[in-house]
Amino acid sequence: MRKVSGLVIVLIILGVAAFFWWGYTLSPVDPSNTQAVTFTIQPGSGIKAIATELKKQHLIKNTLVFTLMVKQLGLEKKIQAGQFRLSPSLSSRQIAESLTKGTEDAWVTIPEGKRAEEVAEILKDKLSNYDPSWQAELDQHEGYLFPDTYQIPHDADIATIVKILTTTFDQKYEQVDTSRTTLSQNQIVTLASLIEREARHPQDRPLISSVLHNRLDLGMALQIDATVQYALGYDQSQGTWWRNNLTLAEVQVSSPYNTYRQPGLPPGPIASPGLSSLQAAANPSDTNYLYYITDKNLINHYATTLEQHNANIRKYGL
Repeated sequence: MRKVSGLVIVLIILGVAAFFWWGYTLSPVDPSNTQAVTFTIQPGSGIKAIATELKKQHLIKNTLVFTLMVKQLGLEKKIQAGQFRLSPSLSSRQIAESLTKGTEDAWVTIPEGKRAEEVAEILKDKLSNYDPSWQAELDQHEGYLFPDTYQIPHDADIATIVKILTTTFDQKYEQVDTSRTTLSQNQIVTLASLIEREARHPQDRPLISSVLHNRLDLGMALQIDATVQYALGYDQSQGTWWRNNLTLAEVQVSSPYNTYRQPGLPPGPIASPGLSSLQAAANPSDTNYLYYITDKNLINHYATTLEQHNANIRKYGL
């Protein structure tokens, strides 16, 4: 009986110790330090990775205990991606609950090849303070709204948003090797926007660029469908800004952007190109190609002469 009583006492002591240790581990790292720091959770981050980063930034004391607590409280699937303002004065539970209550910023992804109106639609979907007047400002920066994933403050105005996107463009453009071209920046961006809309695969970008450069050098019309689509605008029947299956009448639309009717580059970009298309615009492949078609499997076939091009049309169809 004495041995049993002794064991019970030991278990009680261990239980009490574990209780106090658990409480201590979940208590604030530094109750007196209320200075907030920005903590970022990337989309798709798991609770273990989040706990590890919290510990690294001295916001919690123990990653395992924090993870167990989050699971115990049923908060794991409620934690959101984004940026949060946290301080060492918060307990682990307060931190965990903060991570479920919305973020300071919205995650906004702008894919390559989107025109300004499509960027506006994305912002409208992601930001509650979107205003239709934003469209005019976005239109003025067509081609320079760099495609990427951004964290944008929920209360950001359009000037702030445009600044974020165009600053990223400036940073990315610095990586483009322009030593081989005499084109201006706006010409490169315009050309890159055509390549972005036309290229189905990465390897096609410099090849399409070579076709466009060769045509420009010869004074030939570029004849890019995407420029006609841009000129036509939103297609209600297809529910897209980029109408498929252009008719002969549509290809003749009167617009300075219609490269079937107007020689040279259009007046400006028709969409936001990514870095690869910017690189391709400034550094085309060295070819004599003047034509290409895309087959039903989205594979491009290039030709130097009209005869070769017509043969590709007969072989692969349009």
